[in-house]
Order: sequence, then C-alpha cells, then structure tokens
Amino acid sequence: MRVEFALAAVLAPFTVTAQLNDLAVRAGLKYFGTALREGAVNSDAAYRRILTDKSEFGQLVPENGQKWESIQGSRGSFNYQQGDITANTARSSGQGLRCHTLVWHSQLPNWVASGSWNRDTLTQVIDTHMANVMTHYKGQCYAWDVVNEAINDDGTWRNSVFLRVFGTDYLPLSFNLAKKHDPDTKLYYNDYNLEYNGAKCDRAVEIVNIVQKAGAPIDGVGFQGHLIVGSTPTRAQLNTMLRRFTSLGVEVAYTELDIRHASLPANAQANQRQAQDFANVVGSCLDVQGCIGVTVWSFTDKYSWIPETFPGEGDALIYDRNFNKKAAWTAISSVLAAAATGAPQPPSSTSVPAGPTTTLVTSTRAPTSAAPQPTTTSIPAPGPEQVRWGQCGGQGWNGPTRCQSPYTCTYSNPWYSQCL
Repeated sequence: MRVEFALAAVLAPFTVTAQLNDLAVRAGLKYFGTALREGAVNSDAAYRRILTDKSEFGQLVPENGQKWESIQGSRGSFNYQQGDITANTARSSGQGLRCHTLVWHSQLPNWVASGSWNRDTLTQVIDTHMANVMTHYKGQCYAWDVVNEAINDDGTWRNSVFLRVFGTDYLPLSFNLAKKHDPDTKLYYNDYNLEYNGAKCDRAVEIVNIVQKAGAPIDGVGFQGHLIVGSTPTRAQLNTMLRRFTSLGVEVAYTELDIRHASLPANAQANQRQAQDFANVVGSCLDVQGCIGVTVWSFTDKYSWIPETFPGEGDALIYDRNFNKKAAWTAISSVLAAAATGAPQPPSSTSVPAGPTTTLVTSTRAPTSAAPQPTTTSIPAPGPEQVRWGQCGGQGWNGPTRCQSPYTCTYSNPWYSQCL
C-alpha cells in the first residue's frame, strides 16, 4: 500500500503546536523531515528525543544505511542492519520513511564499479539488487531515490559504470526495474545544485523527458538543497526552478536541505542571512503546487556531514551542537505558521532576527461570530515583546502580545495575529 501522510491523523482536534512537521502539514505539505545519523540515534538520548518527535519531524531518511555499499558490499550478500535502523525508528515513532538510494556512482562497492559488465550482465546486477532491497522495504517507503546524481555540475553526464555500459538508457531501465519491484512507492530522480536553474538543471529536465519518452515511470524530482549562506537563490527564483519540473507532471521536494556558512564562526548578520535563506527555500515549496515536502540533512550541527567534506565551513542546520533552536528554525517556523493560518508571508528580501519562537496554538474550529476586527492592533501593555513575524495574538494564544519596535501586531484571522 502507498504510504500517505494524513492531516487528520497528526493533529489534535483543536490545537497544533509550533513544531515544524505539524505546521508543515497544516500549511499543505505532506511532511517536514530529517535524515537520521545511524551512529547517533541509539547512543545520544538528546538527539533521539528530538529526532523521533513526530510533531517536529514527520518523515525520516537514512543518511547512509540504504546505500549500495551498506547493503550489498559483497555480491549476493545482503545486510540490512544499517538500513533497518531508520526504518525501525520511523515505524516505532509513527513517522514516514523516505528511502535512499538505489543507482548511484558513489558509495558503490568496487565489485560493481570496477566490474567487467555488458548490458545483460549489469542489468541482472541492478535487477537483483533492487529485487532484494525494495522487497525488504516494500510498503514502508513513501518514495525511493531510484537514480542519484547522474549529472556533473557543468551539465554533462556523470561518468559511472552505468553510463559507460548503457549510455543514458540506464535511466529508464532503472525506473522500470524499480517499478517492477515496488509498484506502489514514488520513484524519484535526486540531485544537488539544481536549485541555480543552470546547465545542470537543464540536464535534469532532460532526464525526466528521457524517462517519460521511454515509457518508464518517474513520479518526482528531489532537490538536495546543499546550499551556501548568501548565495542561495531567492524565493522567486526557486519557484521558477520548481515549476519547470511540476510542469512535466512530476512532484518535487527538497530532500537534503542544509545551508552552510563558508567561514566560521558566523556573526549575527550571517546567522540572520542563513535564516532568511532557509525561509526562502521552505517558502518556495509552499508556493508551488506539487512541492510536497522538505527534509533537512540531519537537523543538528553536531551531526552534519559538512565539516568533514568542506573544512572550515559548516553550522549548516537548524539546531546548534547543543540542540538549541537557531534563527533558521525560527525563520522556517514563521513561514510555515503564516501559511498554515493564512497570514501574510514574510518577504524574501528581509533578514530574520535570531532566537527561537514561542509555541503557536491555533484552533481548527470554525470561527464564531464576532465584532469586526481592526486591521492592526497595537498593544502597549508591559511585558515581553515578540520578534518580527512572530505570533502576537489569536484564540488560545498565551504568548507575547506586544511587538518589538517598529513592528505592529497585525490581525490575520481569529486564530492568528503576527508582528509585521
């Protein structure tokens, strides 16, 4: 059966917290998810507590456990120990599962990458791998990344054993084989640096066309979103890029989102810019019909792949190393909350103040008859002040009702007012 993320199943009858997955679902997405670091989930209690909170993360994806070298390092020997960590964690926490990845040039065992294959023998190898792996996880995965990173950054085809043996025929072949072994899961092409809408993005559009023209199934395209603070495209630019693919009849998602600082330590201005970059990415998904969710590639800087790969860079995620929410978390929650309640979206060109937001409580009941509300309400009462774009009023709201200067508490609907 196909795994679906149902709104009614994850929300309490009359309230929703300000946690990210709850807000994302309220805003019309299927999930807000995170990658799982296999070596940390059973050894770090603080990490596991946040990771397995379905209100915060509605979907998990294994960072490494389902890659070819992890499951079939030796030909014909399948080991699901690492892959099952994520699958079992998601199942026990009531979270969805995104599966990653089947055909990829990297983290590919040497017996595949350096083998002497022809089209028939390599087809058999791919088919056998998919048959075992997809059958093992059948019925659990919302989507599989069938082909991963088939394009170089300059838009040329990436050299791999698959391209050398098949040419681009391996693309529809892979999707056809995947459909055979799990007909009910979504089948994705997944890659990075597509977000800049250049030559690499053009080639990804060609991949969708190649697969579709061959009569093979492709359901979605994943945009990894490994971005850099200050050079992330604007919300409008990202909208344009996403719509290139939804116009082809496939759904889209951000699948591995992190936005790294190019130098550390980051100052307050850089952290605000990072927060706005995150808001623009998440906001672009909300803007485009057919963008179904956002997954961050781990949620805490403590377990990010960035420092190992890009020395001197990092702090790319939404929680810091001590599991405190960063300005990026605040920006994302504000954008999702505004969409969930019909409030105006923050503009993409303005920085977001640092600091975690307070809990948002909204009612799903129909509004009762009330006197007309003023367009804006300024409440001069003493007490704590809310930051720009934070909630400042609404039915059931017990947080700050006064905005930091020069912002004003602006009525949006009976359940939500916002500092604008």
